[in-house]
Amino acid sequence: MANYLDEIKFTIKSKNMTVFWLHGEDFMFSSSVHHVQQRIPQMKMMKVHIPFTFKLQESSTASYTGVKCTISSQVPYRLQAFWGVSIRELHLFLWRPWSCISSALQQDNLLSGYYQYKGHSSLEKESHAEKTVEMILPDGCLDLGTPPRLYYPLVILLIRDNPNVLPDETVALVNVVHIKDSVCTLPTSILAQYLKQANGQLSSLKQLYLATGNSLTYDDNEPKDRGAVIMDNNLVPCEQQLCVVCQYFPLSRALLPCRHTCICASCFAKLENCPMCRSPIKSYFCVRGEEYLTDCSNEKTVPSKPERLSQWVQENITDLFGFHR
Repeated sequence: MANYLDEIKFTIKSKNMTVFWLHGEDFMFSSSVHHVQQRIPQMKMMKVHIPFTFKLQESSTASYTGVKCTISSQVPYRLQAFWGVSIRELHLFLWRPWSCISSALQQDNLLSGYYQYKGHSSLEKESHAEKTVEMILPDGCLDLGTPPRLYYPLVILLIRDNPNVLPDETVALVNVVHIKDSVCTLPTSILAQYLKQANGQLSSLKQLYLATGNSLTYDDNEPKDRGAVIMDNNLVPCEQQLCVVCQYFPLSRALLPCRHTCICASCFAKLENCPMCRSPIKSYFCVRGEEYLTDCSNEKTVPSKPERLSQWVQENITDLFGFHR
């Protein structure tokens, strides 16, 4: 009788779902069409050490007469600022080999002919902590033209003062600064940042967006890893952030293209849209290790709702037909 019962196919229909039980297997819930979620691809990322930090000081009055920025470096470097830089020529120049850029720096003709004014210039022979540098336009005005403009207001380059570097080492951090004026009234801010490596690779730095409910930033006295996640120009240790969905496992995945870094690997497998902005998840990359998946694999979990319902239906159907459990 028990073997006969195992071969019976039960179908129980309700208003919005159908429950199937076949050969004693688990229950399966479905509508008329079962959609199979496509596997979201993982982007392979490479950690790059950035020896520089650059940020603008918050100021609503920032203008061409004075832009204050905060800079730190772990290596000797040269700082060079240019006002009114041709957008097209800057990008062409940045794609040149590192040897060409280094040579132009040594000959003091960096971006020659492609800017309106040469600004602050200094050589730092030793590494230093954060310090403030003020950029002042010599004549107080620029001719940037009408939108869409063909010139960046201010470009600040931090270039390593050592031509002998490994191919994958960072040799320059390029900061493009927008300055508020009567034509373009957006607040003064960093418009773009580019990372140049000795092998010629040019990368555009993008900010990741983290949930800040339980975030902790590094203390000033702690060593700072420039390869960590950058949030509002502050370095944030991802291992101290919790997933916004389960609030249990540490977040470990950054979603693309929205760049929200907010969920763990366990919750990621159940999502198609970002839980922060609801935009579709096209790909992702990991910002930390996911060893916690192994640690929790043997833990006893609370049965899910479908599992509890499956057990209830099994018991009641068995009682209904008068079979012993």
